[in-house]
Amino acid sequence: MSEPASEPSALTVPAPPESDDDVPRFLADLGLPGIVDVHVHFLPERVLAKVWAYFDEAETHYGRAWPIRYRTPEADRVATLEKLGVQAFAPLVYPHKPDMGRWLTEWVTDFAARTPGAVPTATLYPEPDVADYLGAAVEAGARAVKVHVQVGGFDPRDPLLRPAWGLLADAGVPSIVHCGHGPIPGSHTGLDVFAEVLAEHPTLPVVLAHAGMPDFDGALDLVRRYAGVHIDTTMVGTPYSLQMAPLPDDWAAQLVDVPGRVVFGSDFPNIPYPYVEQVRAVAGWAAADDRLGEDFLRSVLHDAPARLLRLASE
Repeated sequence: MSEPASEPSALTVPAPPESDDDVPRFLADLGLPGIVDVHVHFLPERVLAKVWAYFDEAETHYGRAWPIRYRTPEADRVATLEKLGVQAFAPLVYPHKPDMGRWLTEWVTDFAARTPGAVPTATLYPEPDVADYLGAAVEAGARAVKVHVQVGGFDPRDPLLRPAWGLLADAGVPSIVHCGHGPIPGSHTGLDVFAEVLAEHPTLPVVLAHAGMPDFDGALDLVRRYAGVHIDTTMVGTPYSLQMAPLPDDWAAQLVDVPGRVVFGSDFPNIPYPYVEQVRAVAGWAAADDRLGEDFLRSVLHDAPARLLRLASE
């Protein structure tokens, strides 16, 4: 009689954190100085209020509730990240119409300058002056650019964006691009659409936000095809997200093929569950395949995102 197949050993990684308060212990067990989170949102208060109001109506938009977990004042949110053990984070802003990209970029540049742990970022929108304000931000030290195809409702192949993509490819500054269909499709979402941008700018450094949710296989295909493409973990594999975007059965095994190309993201503060759930999801992938383990965790939580954002402490 044959022996039953053995389950992957959870001993390949430290015991996953039980709560937000337990995350620093988990990081210490891994020997990490902290988390580098490439997908965090800070916005001007009046813009953030509108974003939160949208999520308050999530049952209308998405068919399910989306209670904002960390709906607190800006200073408290920064303090929460520090308490969680987040060493550095990319504060992401994004326009939903023309004439917002420049002032949002200027706002987030100022925010990063006055906020410990925040990495300078920028954003873009297809408009005549996009290369001007984006180029100024890159010259001033922007380490990442948020591109929200779904919310912006624009085509990433728009000719107005061609000089911006070229600028970012030449500068080696990564774009965190929400181009997947999740949580609901947009006018120009779909990895096949963004793949055309990559075909024109094959050296463009890109992070596919939410790992291309729900097209996880398609996202990993782009990672394999283009050396500058990464995926982030934002909302991927959490109990909340699994209900609408289940992962492939062989997800952990597929991650073995893309070492160093998976970076941690959380979507803090606009998540409907505790931050720890994202850390636990990544820990679960690491424990599911013996070829991942602690090395994978250290890479995802710190080393790969620190390298991508060109942090001196990597």
